[in-house]
Amino acid sequence: MTTIHGTSKGAPPPAPEELLGDAPGGAAAEARAPGTGRGERLSALAQQHGALAVLVVLTAVASLGFDSFATGDNFSNMAVSSAFLAIVALGMTFVIITGGIDLSVGSLFALGGVLAAWGSRYGTVVALLLPLAVCGTIGLVNGLLIARARLAPFIVTLAAMLAARGLLLTLTDEGAETYLVAEGSFLAELGQGSTLGVAHPVWITVALFAAGAVVLRRTRFGQRVYAIGGNEDAAALMGAPVARTKITVYAVSGLLAGLAGALNAAWLASGVTILGAGMELEAIAAVVIGGTLLTGGLGFVSGSLVGVLLLKVIQNVINQIGSLDSAYQQVVSGAFLAVVVVAQTWLGRRRRVL
Repeated sequence: MTTIHGTSKGAPPPAPEELLGDAPGGAAAEARAPGTGRGERLSALAQQHGALAVLVVLTAVASLGFDSFATGDNFSNMAVSSAFLAIVALGMTFVIITGGIDLSVGSLFALGGVLAAWGSRYGTVVALLLPLAVCGTIGLVNGLLIARARLAPFIVTLAAMLAARGLLLTLTDEGAETYLVAEGSFLAELGQGSTLGVAHPVWITVALFAAGAVVLRRTRFGQRVYAIGGNEDAAALMGAPVARTKITVYAVSGLLAGLAGALNAAWLASGVTILGAGMELEAIAAVVIGGTLLTGGLGFVSGSLVGVLLLKVIQNVINQIGSLDSAYQQVVSGAFLAVVVVAQTWLGRRRRVL
Protein backbone atom coordinates (compact mmCIF):
# COMPACT_ATOMS: atom_id res chain seq x y z
CA MET A 1 0.00 0.00 0.00
CA THR A 2 1.55 3.32 -1.08
CA THR A 3 1.61 6.29 1.21
CA ILE A 4 1.22 9.93 0.21
CA HIS A 5 2.54 12.27 2.89
CA GLY A 6 1.36 10.05 5.68
CA THR A 7 -2.01 9.24 4.10
CA SER A 8 -2.51 5.69 2.87
CA LYS A 9 -3.79 5.38 -0.65
CA GLY A 10 -7.28 3.98 -0.53
CA ALA A 11 -7.79 5.02 3.07
CA PRO A 12 -10.45 7.64 3.87
CA PRO A 13 -9.21 11.25 3.76
CA PRO A 14 -8.26 12.85 7.06
CA ALA A 15 -10.92 14.57 9.06
CA PRO A 16 -11.10 18.37 8.85
CA GLU A 17 -9.98 18.74 12.46
CA GLU A 18 -6.82 16.79 11.65
CA LEU A 19 -6.04 19.16 8.80
CA LEU A 20 -6.65 22.26 10.85
CA GLY A 21 -4.00 21.11 13.29
CA ASP A 22 -2.57 24.14 15.04
CA ALA A 23 -4.93 26.70 13.56
CA PRO A 24 -5.82 29.13 16.31
CA GLY A 25 -9.45 28.87 17.24
CA GLY A 26 -9.87 25.69 15.18
CA ALA A 27 -11.89 22.74 16.39
CA ALA A 28 -8.82 20.59 16.77
CA ALA A 29 -7.11 23.07 19.07
CA GLU A 30 -10.21 23.34 21.23
CA ALA A 31 -10.68 19.59 21.35
CA ARG A 32 -7.09 18.95 22.39
CA ALA A 33 -6.89 21.76 24.93
CA PRO A 34 -8.10 19.82 28.00
CA GLY A 35 -5.62 17.01 27.42
CA THR A 36 -2.54 18.96 26.39
CA GLY A 37 0.41 18.97 28.72
CA ARG A 38 1.63 22.04 30.52
CA GLY A 39 4.88 22.05 28.52
CA GLU A 40 3.05 22.07 25.21
CA ARG A 41 0.76 24.88 26.33
CA LEU A 42 3.73 26.95 27.50
CA SER A 43 5.53 26.36 24.19
CA ALA A 44 2.46 27.40 22.22
CA LEU A 45 2.03 30.47 24.44
CA ALA A 46 5.66 31.50 23.95
CA GLN A 47 5.37 31.02 20.20
CA GLN A 48 2.22 33.11 19.93
CA HIS A 49 2.87 35.86 22.50
CA GLY A 50 6.66 35.95 22.86
CA ALA A 51 6.96 38.99 20.57
CA LEU A 52 4.29 40.82 22.56
CA ALA A 53 6.21 40.23 25.79
CA VAL A 54 9.41 41.59 24.20
CA LEU A 55 7.49 44.60 22.86
CA VAL A 56 6.08 45.43 26.30
CA VAL A 57 9.47 45.11 27.99
CA LEU A 58 11.28 47.14 25.31
CA THR A 59 8.64 49.88 25.41
CA ALA A 60 8.87 50.09 29.20
CA VAL A 61 12.68 50.29 29.15
CA ALA A 62 12.66 52.90 26.37
CA SER A 63 10.06 54.97 28.24
CA LEU A 64 12.29 55.05 31.30
CA GLY A 65 15.50 55.64 29.36
CA PHE A 66 14.41 58.39 26.94
CA ASP A 67 12.31 61.40 27.89
CA SER A 68 11.07 61.93 24.32
CA PHE A 69 10.00 58.32 23.73
CA ALA A 70 6.81 58.05 25.80
CA THR A 71 5.18 61.14 24.33
CA GLY A 72 1.97 61.49 22.41
CA ASP A 73 3.66 62.87 19.32
CA ASN A 74 6.23 60.08 19.19
CA PHE A 75 3.63 57.34 19.66
CA SER A 76 1.43 58.98 17.01
CA ASN A 77 4.29 59.12 14.51
CA MET A 78 5.19 55.48 15.18
CA ALA A 79 1.56 54.42 14.77
CA VAL A 80 1.18 56.15 11.41
CA SER A 81 4.52 54.91 10.04
CA SER A 82 3.65 51.41 11.23
CA ALA A 83 0.25 51.44 9.54
CA PHE A 84 1.53 51.14 5.97
CA LEU A 85 3.94 48.28 6.74
CA ALA A 86 1.24 46.58 8.81
CA ILE A 87 -1.21 46.53 5.90
CA VAL A 88 1.44 44.93 3.69
CA ALA A 89 2.31 42.45 6.47
CA LEU A 90 -1.37 41.48 6.79
CA GLY A 91 -1.43 40.20 3.22
CA MET A 92 1.96 38.56 3.72
CA THR A 93 0.59 36.69 6.75
CA PHE A 94 -1.97 34.86 4.63
CA VAL A 95 0.65 34.08 2.00
CA ILE A 96 3.19 32.65 4.44
CA ILE A 97 0.58 30.57 6.29
CA THR A 98 -0.11 28.79 3.00
CA GLY A 99 3.61 28.02 2.78
CA GLY A 100 4.31 30.66 0.10
CA ILE A 101 6.22 33.92 -0.14
CA ASP A 102 5.56 37.23 -1.89
CA LEU A 103 8.59 39.31 -2.85
CA SER A 104 6.61 41.72 -5.01
CA VAL A 105 4.86 43.68 -2.25
CA GLY A 106 7.57 46.34 -1.88
CA SER A 107 7.42 47.28 -5.55
CA LEU A 108 3.62 47.08 -5.52
CA PHE A 109 3.60 49.43 -2.54
CA ALA A 110 5.64 52.00 -4.45
CA LEU A 111 3.61 51.47 -7.63
CA GLY A 112 0.36 51.89 -5.71
CA GLY A 113 1.54 55.22 -4.34
CA VAL A 114 2.51 56.56 -7.75
CA LEU A 115 -0.74 55.37 -9.33
CA ALA A 116 -2.79 56.98 -6.55
CA ALA A 117 -0.97 60.31 -6.90
CA TRP A 118 -1.27 60.20 -10.70
CA GLY A 119 -4.95 59.28 -10.54
CA SER A 120 -5.76 61.98 -7.97
CA ARG A 121 -6.00 64.53 -10.82
CA TYR A 122 -9.10 62.63 -11.98
CA GLY A 123 -10.72 62.43 -8.57
CA THR A 124 -10.49 60.41 -5.37
CA VAL A 125 -12.36 57.41 -6.75
CA VAL A 126 -9.84 56.95 -9.55
CA ALA A 127 -6.96 57.61 -7.15
CA LEU A 128 -8.08 54.76 -4.91
CA LEU A 129 -9.42 52.26 -7.44
CA LEU A 130 -6.51 52.48 -9.89
CA PRO A 131 -3.78 51.19 -7.52
CA LEU A 132 -6.14 48.55 -6.15
CA ALA A 133 -7.01 47.32 -9.64
CA VAL A 134 -3.43 47.27 -10.98
CA CYS A 135 -1.73 45.85 -7.89
CA GLY A 136 -4.55 43.38 -7.28
CA THR A 137 -4.26 42.18 -10.89
CA ILE A 138 -0.51 41.65 -10.52
CA GLY A 139 -1.17 39.67 -7.34
CA LEU A 140 -3.81 37.66 -9.20
CA VAL A 141 -1.34 36.81 -11.96
CA ASN A 142 1.16 35.73 -9.31
CA GLY A 143 -1.44 33.42 -7.82
CA LEU A 144 -2.40 31.94 -11.19
CA LEU A 145 1.22 31.18 -12.09
CA ILE A 146 1.90 29.66 -8.67
CA ALA A 147 -1.32 27.68 -8.27
CA ARG A 148 -2.15 26.69 -11.85
CA ALA A 149 1.26 26.58 -13.54
CA ARG A 150 2.88 25.28 -10.32
CA LEU A 151 5.81 27.67 -10.54
CA ALA A 152 7.92 28.47 -7.48
CA PRO A 153 6.52 31.43 -5.48
CA PHE A 154 10.02 32.85 -5.03
CA ILE A 155 10.64 33.06 -8.79
CA VAL A 156 7.16 34.27 -9.72
CA THR A 157 7.00 37.05 -7.16
CA LEU A 158 10.61 38.06 -7.83
CA ALA A 159 9.67 38.53 -11.50
CA ALA A 160 6.59 40.51 -10.44
CA MET A 161 8.76 42.69 -8.22
CA LEU A 162 11.00 43.59 -11.16
CA ALA A 163 8.05 44.11 -13.50
CA ALA A 164 6.22 46.39 -11.05
CA ARG A 165 9.36 48.43 -10.47
CA GLY A 166 9.85 48.74 -14.23
CA LEU A 167 6.26 49.92 -14.68
CA LEU A 168 6.80 52.43 -11.89
CA LEU A 169 9.90 53.87 -13.59
CA THR A 170 8.04 54.05 -16.91
CA LEU A 171 5.21 56.06 -15.36
CA THR A 172 7.61 58.49 -13.70
CA ASP A 173 10.13 58.93 -16.55
CA GLU A 174 12.82 56.95 -14.72
CA GLY A 175 11.89 58.65 -11.45
CA ALA A 176 12.34 62.18 -12.79
CA GLU A 177 8.65 63.11 -12.40
CA THR A 178 6.81 63.15 -9.09
CA TYR A 179 3.01 63.30 -9.03
CA LEU A 180 1.41 65.35 -6.25
CA VAL A 181 -1.84 64.91 -4.37
CA ALA A 182 -3.87 68.11 -4.30
CA GLU A 183 -3.97 69.77 -0.90
CA GLY A 184 -7.43 69.74 0.66
CA SER A 185 -8.68 66.84 -1.48
CA PHE A 186 -10.50 63.90 0.08
CA LEU A 187 -7.51 61.68 -0.67
CA ALA A 188 -5.19 64.03 1.24
CA GLU A 189 -7.65 64.13 4.12
CA LEU A 190 -7.77 60.32 4.13
CA GLY A 191 -4.03 60.15 4.63
CA GLN A 192 -3.40 63.22 6.78
CA GLY A 193 -6.62 63.67 8.74
CA SER A 194 -7.61 62.16 12.05
CA THR A 195 -10.69 61.11 14.01
CA LEU A 196 -10.77 61.22 17.82
CA GLY A 197 -7.12 62.15 17.75
CA VAL A 198 -6.11 59.00 15.81
CA ALA A 199 -4.88 59.27 12.21
CA HIS A 200 -7.11 57.80 9.52
CA PRO A 201 -4.45 55.33 8.25
CA VAL A 202 -4.29 53.87 11.77
CA TRP A 203 -8.07 53.41 11.89
CA ILE A 204 -8.02 51.75 8.49
CA THR A 205 -5.23 49.41 9.61
CA VAL A 206 -7.11 48.42 12.76
CA ALA A 207 -10.26 47.70 10.74
CA LEU A 208 -8.33 45.60 8.21
CA PHE A 209 -6.62 43.55 10.93
CA ALA A 210 -9.93 42.97 12.71
CA ALA A 211 -11.44 41.73 9.44
CA GLY A 212 -8.35 39.63 8.71
CA ALA A 213 -8.52 37.98 12.13
CA VAL A 214 -12.18 37.06 11.63
CA VAL A 215 -11.53 35.67 8.14
CA LEU A 216 -8.52 33.64 9.24
CA ARG A 217 -9.99 32.21 12.42
CA ARG A 218 -13.74 32.04 11.85
CA THR A 219 -14.35 31.22 8.20
CA ARG A 220 -13.92 28.21 5.94
CA PHE A 221 -11.50 30.18 3.82
CA GLY A 222 -9.27 30.73 6.83
CA GLN A 223 -9.40 27.03 7.69
CA ARG A 224 -8.38 26.18 4.14
CA VAL A 225 -5.43 28.58 4.38
CA TYR A 226 -4.18 26.75 7.48
CA ALA A 227 -4.88 23.35 5.96
CA ILE A 228 -2.93 24.10 2.77
CA GLY A 229 0.03 25.37 4.74
CA GLY A 230 -0.03 22.37 7.05
CA ASN A 231 -0.30 19.70 4.33
CA GLU A 232 -1.29 20.71 0.81
CA ASP A 233 -1.74 17.14 -0.44
CA ALA A 234 -3.99 16.24 2.49
CA ALA A 235 -6.01 19.41 1.95
CA ALA A 236 -6.53 18.46 -1.70
CA LEU A 237 -7.60 14.93 -0.71
CA MET A 238 -10.12 16.43 1.68
CA GLY A 239 -11.60 18.37 -1.24
CA ALA A 240 -10.32 21.85 -0.35
CA PRO A 241 -10.00 24.17 -3.38
CA VAL A 242 -6.23 24.49 -3.08
CA ALA A 243 -5.59 26.40 -6.31
CA ARG A 244 -8.45 28.84 -5.80
CA THR A 245 -7.38 29.54 -2.22
CA LYS A 246 -3.78 30.23 -3.26
CA ILE A 247 -4.89 32.52 -6.08
CA THR A 248 -7.11 34.47 -3.68
CA VAL A 249 -4.31 34.81 -1.11
CA TYR A 250 -1.82 36.27 -3.59
CA ALA A 251 -4.46 38.56 -5.09
CA VAL A 252 -5.29 39.89 -1.62
CA SER A 253 -1.59 40.40 -0.89
CA GLY A 254 -1.20 42.53 -4.03
CA LEU A 255 -4.40 44.40 -3.27
CA LEU A 256 -3.31 45.29 0.25
CA ALA A 257 0.15 46.36 -0.94
CA GLY A 258 -1.50 48.72 -3.45
CA LEU A 259 -3.83 50.08 -0.77
CA ALA A 260 -0.91 50.71 1.60
CA GLY A 261 0.91 52.55 -1.17
CA ALA A 262 -2.13 54.69 -1.93
CA LEU A 263 -2.54 55.63 1.75
CA ASN A 264 1.14 56.44 1.99
CA ALA A 265 0.89 58.73 -1.05
CA ALA A 266 -2.10 60.44 0.57
CA TRP A 267 -0.09 60.89 3.76
CA LEU A 268 2.95 62.33 1.95
CA ALA A 269 0.79 64.21 -0.60
CA SER A 270 2.93 62.73 -3.39
CA GLY A 271 3.86 59.48 -5.09
CA VAL A 272 7.48 58.97 -4.05
CA THR A 273 9.24 56.57 -6.40
CA ILE A 274 12.07 55.50 -4.11
CA LEU A 275 9.81 54.02 -1.43
CA GLY A 276 9.20 50.31 -0.98
CA ALA A 277 12.77 49.09 -1.51
CA GLY A 278 13.29 46.24 0.93
CA MET A 279 9.77 46.52 2.30
CA GLU A 280 9.02 42.92 1.37
CA LEU A 281 11.83 41.80 3.69
CA GLU A 282 10.49 44.00 6.50
CA ALA A 283 7.03 42.52 6.04
CA ILE A 284 8.37 38.96 6.09
CA ALA A 285 10.43 39.75 9.19
CA ALA A 286 7.42 41.23 11.00
CA VAL A 287 5.24 38.24 10.16
CA VAL A 288 7.84 35.70 11.29
CA ILE A 289 8.65 37.66 14.45
CA GLY A 290 4.93 37.65 15.21
CA GLY A 291 4.87 33.85 15.37
CA THR A 292 3.97 32.75 11.84
CA LEU A 293 6.01 29.78 10.66
CA LEU A 294 7.90 30.23 7.39
CA THR A 295 7.04 26.63 6.56
CA GLY A 296 3.32 27.44 6.75
CA GLY A 297 0.39 25.99 8.63
CA LEU A 298 0.63 28.20 11.72
CA GLY A 299 0.27 31.94 12.08
CA PHE A 300 -1.51 34.80 13.78
CA VAL A 301 -2.79 38.09 12.37
CA SER A 302 -2.37 39.77 15.74
CA GLY A 303 1.19 38.49 15.93
CA SER A 304 2.07 40.15 12.63
CA LEU A 305 0.81 43.48 13.96
CA VAL A 306 2.94 43.03 17.08
CA GLY A 307 5.92 42.18 14.86
CA VAL A 308 5.50 45.41 12.92
CA LEU A 309 5.25 47.46 16.11
CA LEU A 310 8.31 45.75 17.55
CA LEU A 311 10.39 46.58 14.47
CA LYS A 312 9.24 50.21 14.59
CA VAL A 313 10.02 50.50 18.31
CA ILE A 314 13.52 49.10 17.70
CA GLN A 315 14.06 51.67 14.94
CA ASN A 316 12.73 54.46 17.14
CA VAL A 317 14.97 53.48 20.06
CA ILE A 318 18.02 53.54 17.79
CA ASN A 319 16.96 57.00 16.58
CA GLN A 320 16.54 58.10 20.21
CA ILE A 321 20.11 57.03 20.98
CA GLY A 322 21.28 59.39 18.23
CA SER A 323 24.90 58.27 18.17
CA LEU A 324 24.11 55.11 16.18
CA ASP A 325 23.91 55.05 12.40
CA SER A 326 20.59 54.06 10.82
CA ALA A 327 22.30 50.93 9.47
CA TYR A 328 22.19 49.55 13.01
CA GLN A 329 18.42 49.26 12.61
CA GLN A 330 18.92 46.59 9.96
CA VAL A 331 21.62 44.84 12.00
CA VAL A 332 19.42 44.67 15.10
CA SER A 333 16.32 43.67 13.13
CA GLY A 334 18.23 40.94 11.29
CA ALA A 335 19.75 39.58 14.49
CA PHE A 336 16.38 39.61 16.22
CA LEU A 337 14.79 37.79 13.28
CA ALA A 338 17.48 35.10 13.40
CA VAL A 339 16.85 34.58 17.11
CA VAL A 340 13.09 34.32 16.52
CA VAL A 341 13.47 31.73 13.74
CA VAL A 342 15.76 29.60 15.93
CA ALA A 343 13.30 29.90 18.83
CA GLN A 344 10.36 28.97 16.58
CA THR A 345 12.19 25.88 15.34
CA TRP A 346 13.03 24.80 18.89
CA LEU A 347 9.50 25.42 20.16
CA GLY A 348 8.00 23.56 17.20
CA ARG A 349 10.17 20.52 17.86
CA ARG A 350 9.38 20.67 21.57
CA ARG A 351 5.64 20.70 20.89
CA ARG A 352 5.93 17.69 18.60
CA VAL A 353 7.92 15.80 21.23
CA LEU A 354 5.39 16.66 23.92
